[in-house]
Amino acid sequence: MFQKAEFGQGGAGAVLWLARSQPSVPPRRVAVDWRDRVKYWAEDVNLVPDLGHNLGSLTWFRGLATCAALCFVAIKLTPDFGALPAAPLAVPSPSDYEEIRSQMVTPLALGADSGRHMAPTDAVAPLPQTPERPTLTLNAAIGAGDSFAHALSRAGVSSNDIEDVLARVGSDVSAGSLTPGTRLNITLGRRANRNVPRPLDALDFRARLDLAIALRRVDGVLQITRTPIRIDDTPLRIRGTVSDSLYRAARAAGATPATIQTYLRVIAQQISLDRIGPGDRFDIVVANRRAETGESEVGELLYGGLRMEGGKTLDMLKWTSDGRSQWFEASGVGARREGMGAPVSGHLTSSFGMRFHPILGYSRMHAGVDFGAPYGAPIYAVNDGVVAYAGRHGGHGNFVKLAHGGGLGTGYAHMSRIVAYAGERVRRGQVIGYVGSTGLSTGPHLHFEVYRNGATVNPQSVRFMQTAQITGRELMAFRARLAQLKSLSNGPAVAVIPASALKIASR
Repeated sequence: MFQKAEFGQGGAGAVLWLARSQPSVPPRRVAVDWRDRVKYWAEDVNLVPDLGHNLGSLTWFRGLATCAALCFVAIKLTPDFGALPAAPLAVPSPSDYEEIRSQMVTPLALGADSGRHMAPTDAVAPLPQTPERPTLTLNAAIGAGDSFAHALSRAGVSSNDIEDVLARVGSDVSAGSLTPGTRLNITLGRRANRNVPRPLDALDFRARLDLAIALRRVDGVLQITRTPIRIDDTPLRIRGTVSDSLYRAARAAGATPATIQTYLRVIAQQISLDRIGPGDRFDIVVANRRAETGESEVGELLYGGLRMEGGKTLDMLKWTSDGRSQWFEASGVGARREGMGAPVSGHLTSSFGMRFHPILGYSRMHAGVDFGAPYGAPIYAVNDGVVAYAGRHGGHGNFVKLAHGGGLGTGYAHMSRIVAYAGERVRRGQVIGYVGSTGLSTGPHLHFEVYRNGATVNPQSVRFMQTAQITGRELMAFRARLAQLKSLSNGPAVAVIPASALKIASR
């Protein structure tokens, strides 16, 4: 076993005194190299201890000193990022700059030529002003909420020319008749000087699907040419089979979203849409106008059919009866409407039955109900009917009586003004007069009565139910129209007529 080594001074290196464990053996002196000495010292002394342990000890402070020394050395050795001194660049002369600039990409980006620019010669003379184009050709469009005059003004047409154009096309183009997206092909001519607008030389646009208008300036005066365009009005039939969705199947077959929405509302009047499933077949016929030039306009829904897998068949046709358009089944039965409409926008102030009359001063039968409403408020027909009476009627004042069929009738009293006339056919919700205080009345209100076979009944106990029905010759015409639409083939049948066959209207 060896004991602790001691360091001493030596000529060639350190001297290490070692002693054996036996006391009888004298120590002997061994020479040690300096590398062994450093290695021995480094193993005994830890310069980089863990600073998280033994806080405050001599070993911890030794590690802290080592860390501080390393940080100091790193900061002192940080390089400088300042500018390095260098020789300045030579400033190019104006001629050198122009030569370099002409060969860069910048002139190309600005629309100029590349290469060296030559100096002007004596043959070059400056112009007093830049020459203008003799004509300008513009293409404009009418936007949503835009007007014909505003679109022309936006394109640079003068106000005088706009007034002239509107005066010449006034019989063909009314306010708001041009649909958004209508294209305007405009040609502006040469102007006398820069202080006046360019004159309108030509204007072409499509006034309607069946009419094209062209204006040309001849001898200083605008002249108009109307070109009629032949139109095929054959309805468009769209059929298909429902897959996962009726809407998607109809869209894939070519129906517009608006047409499909209308079709679904019509079908929903008869059956629940939840019952429509894969395998059911839909049948849609819409009004369609197709011009010989290829443009087309899809109109309203005319017929909606459905063939279900269970065998149920539904045919709905739009038909105008008594001046009112509505949907009817193939049997001629229309939609059913239940309940009365409100005769006025007001609140109930007096009910049906015996009451003390505020003017006569005694109790008597109140044969209707009263609605409080402001003076002049509109009064509406509660259901379709015919005006049986309209005029002055004793204590009722200005009075209107409607006959609704089936022995039912309604009366409207104390009006300030009557707008219906005897014998007139009115519709549900149509205005027949205005609230007033004529007759035996203490203030503006509506006295409303309901009659069953001529006798007054409590209006709150009556619910009208109306079902439209087509009969007689009208039913025959209805079924003929239905058969005609169902016989159409898919897609529009259009006979294209050459444009050379058109007769151009005279100027």
